[in-house]
Amino acid sequence: MEKTRRVPKGTGAARPGLIAAGGMSHAAGMAAEEEVARLYERAGCQVLARRWRGTEGEIDLILQDGAETVFVEVKRSKTQAQAAARLSARQIQRITTSAAEFLADLPSGSLTPVRFDVGLVYGDGQAEILRGAIGS
Repeated sequence: MEKTRRVPKGTGAARPGLIAAGGMSHAAGMAAEEEVARLYERAGCQVLARRWRGTEGEIDLILQDGAETVFVEVKRSKTQAQAAARLSARQIQRITTSAAEFLADLPSGSLTPVRFDVGLVYGDGQAEILRGAIGS
């Protein structure tokens, strides 16, 4: 995979490789989110939102699993271990803060039963869900 470099400030021109690499990464991320969403749907969950954006950041997937509202961060990498290791403490804080903002608009608010999962996509498209991976 080709590394991308930042364009120096003030140059006013983007390098074609930078745009192409960013576009491929975005497309791969969208495909990973779609694969994880399909796993949930096959398990009977309803997708409430994709890439929901609050004031503190974005949540990749928000689902309804019975009585629980499920917030999912999707991570993609070459291996399962690399994908799992990509979740940082800062991202966890962003997800939980954004989830509180989402819950504020629900009838039960912060009393809504919730779960925080991580969806991993790795290798040649293998995907799995780590239920309750954040918190608890």
